[in-house]
Amino acid sequence: MKRVRARDLGIQIGEMETGSYNAITDVKGVGVGHSTIIKGEGPLIRGKGPIRTGVTAITPHDRDTYRERVKASVHVFNGYGKSLGLDQIRQAGVLETPILSTDTWNVWRVADACFDYMFEIYDVKPISINPVVGETQGSFLNDSWGRHVGRKEVYEALNKARSPEGKREVEEGNVGGGTPMSGYEFKGGIGTASRKTDFFTLGVLVQLNFGQRRDLMIDGVPMGRELAEYGMGATRQEAPSREGSCMVYIATDLELSCRQLGKVARRAMLGLARTGSHGGDTSGDYIIAFTTGERSIEDLHMHNFREMKKKNPELTIEQMPTTQESWLNYVYRACIEATEESIINALFKAETMTGRDGNTRYGIPLDRVKEILKKYGRLNG
Repeated sequence: MKRVRARDLGIQIGEMETGSYNAITDVKGVGVGHSTIIKGEGPLIRGKGPIRTGVTAITPHDRDTYRERVKASVHVFNGYGKSLGLDQIRQAGVLETPILSTDTWNVWRVADACFDYMFEIYDVKPISINPVVGETQGSFLNDSWGRHVGRKEVYEALNKARSPEGKREVEEGNVGGGTPMSGYEFKGGIGTASRKTDFFTLGVLVQLNFGQRRDLMIDGVPMGRELAEYGMGATRQEAPSREGSCMVYIATDLELSCRQLGKVARRAMLGLARTGSHGGDTSGDYIIAFTTGERSIEDLHMHNFREMKKKNPELTIEQMPTTQESWLNYVYRACIEATEESIINALFKAETMTGRDGNTRYGIPLDRVKEILKKYGRLNG
């Protein structure tokens, strides 16, 4: 069956409306670019291959991010990882470079190339600069020891993200930083989704590399248990059982403070949990949230007040505490729904891949998924 996204299969996650592309790029100005390396096959030769890796770039706008920083926040649910630049975001509350996402041991090479890009393309010559790089571990399929992502790939991904092409549909599955990744013991990778209202847009992009088969839930259906035997027992299929990791990147145009972005970022883990994650001890679960600040919170605040007034006609705007932020509930819901759908999109779009030593990750069988969803009454026809 052709690889399709969740909604193409008839799955509707949550109740909120999606953006035009159902992607993080629905947030105006945000761009995504990938650079992918797939070379060689056969036994692993460290430093040579086979290579299954890449890098994904997320830009908040087309301009110089150092001179035009955006507000940002970080939530580390479980810190088993090697990501760079997160502490300074926590401290300063801003993002001053694009975000890059890659395979674990490429992190430092990618950060170095990001520094060069800021220096050469934007003519930034600061005393200090904070490259932000997320990662997950892809060595089951990739010669990770070779650290094959460098300047060429980082420049390619960043240039694509800043181009008009980078502002439209986002390629998902076996691309960029998601190239060698796994998800619930199927093939994983890059996935994205968005939610919009009259008052804001929020988009999520994930790099999926976590989960054990038995835990996978899709639209409330125990899909992992139903597909427990699929692909198992095939040559070299089974990898050592680990919880794996996930990077979650959240963008919104709502003018939130760093503190409020942190509250939103924490809700992303609820989206992971809906798909079956329990955030295992060796799982690196990192969430980076930023805002382009194009939409005021006032309209959403007033909308929330009007909805509350329907239940309590005596309520006045003066009675709303200045610290009352129940209007954020809309943003929380958008974050949870978009995160859950991003993970499913990553699974659905990722194709079967064979990497080093013949190791194989099978794409989740969409024909079987469709049958199982019908069995549980989730799909009609």
